Amino acid sequence: MSRPEETLPPDLFYNDRESRKYTTSSRIQNVQSDMTYRALELLQLNGPSLILDIGCGSGLSGEILSSVSPVDGGPHLWVGMDISASMLDIALQKNVEGDLLLGDIGQGIPFRAGSFDAAVSISAIQWLCNAESSEANPQGRLSRFFHGLYASLRRGGRVVCQFYPKNDAQRSLISSAAIKAGFGTGILEDDPGTKKSKLYLVLTAGGGQDQGDITGVVKGMSDVEIQDGRRNVRTAGKKGDRRSNKSHIARKKEQMERRGKVTKASSKYTGRSRRRIVF
Repeated sequence: MSRPEETLPPDLFYNDRESRKYTTSSRIQNVQSDMTYRALELLQLNGPSLILDIGCGSGLSGEILSSVSPVDGGPHLWVGMDISASMLDIALQKNVEGDLLLGDIGQGIPFRAGSFDAAVSISAIQWLCNAESSEANPQGRLSRFFHGLYASLRRGGRVVCQFYPKNDAQRSLISSAAIKAGFGTGILEDDPGTKKSKLYLVLTAGGGQDQGDITGVVKGMSDVEIQDGRRNVRTAGKKGDRRSNKSHIARKKEQMERRGKVTKASSKYTGRSRRRIVF
């Protein structure tokens, strides 16, 4: 059986018929409800927040965001964005409490910088890996999405995206795009090795108590093993750092010139360490 994202673009796949079927299925409602509550747990919000619901569909997750009790830090305000007009039409008929925007997340997130405290997405971002034309490649769509998402969040804001990658290559493509956009990035897998396995991309937008380090999000959770694949980062300018080496700088300049970039002429001071004077 082929995956939905491999058959048609989402705005065509989720027509009136498919949108009604998705929204009225009790099985889908239960699964999406569980994943939304899990995403909220990973967001660790301390109080009522403004949340962006990415790929909000008919508002199944949004209704949960609106219903969070004050005891649990809610209720939350939310804005939903989706490419399917049929899905959003059902959300309007249900009179959901969130604001709705018809748009393609692969073209970016069109909100003012720092608008949202957090963002959540259920079963949506894997659609970005399938482009309808040669001009709209997955790398470009993912880049526009994650850069726009990063800008729309306040510093220290968190994002949790539940997604279904086709394979490890697609999983790596998505997480790499988030890292390039500046996010602290990690992936949490529930029920690994089973048919119920669920992947959650957990992102932090710098600042805050985690400083972009998502290991603090899952630290202390039961049945969670942290596998930190980051390399030790060397500080620029230290002895032996190749980035301050004169030959390395020359090679970088040559690469830039071959790309048509304008570079400053080298001098006897190129690559030398500078003494810093603080007043």
